[in-house]
Amino acid sequence: MITPDILPILRCPADGGQLTLADGELVERINAAIAAGSARDHLDERVTTPIEGGLVNSSANRLYPIRDGIPTLIVDEAIVTTGNSDEQ
Repeated sequence: MITPDILPILRCPADGGQLTLADGELVERINAAIAAGSARDHLDERVTTPIEGGLVNSSANRLYPIRDGIPTLIVDEAIVTTGNSDEQ
């Protein structure tokens, strides 16, 4: 679980920028895309496991999934939040 005191020290492993918690609307949109089979990670692999939350990079094109209360801060496993998985 991400607590408010830890959030300010978390950084995007790709660009070093600040991460913010994804809002409920984005989480719902990502989970809908996962259910539809259209969610992709940065390796262009299909994402199949729903998320309970996420951390979004400052460019808002990458979401690091939170599952079982644990964020996955691995660039290749970040979920693309835009229409183009080549954006980084």
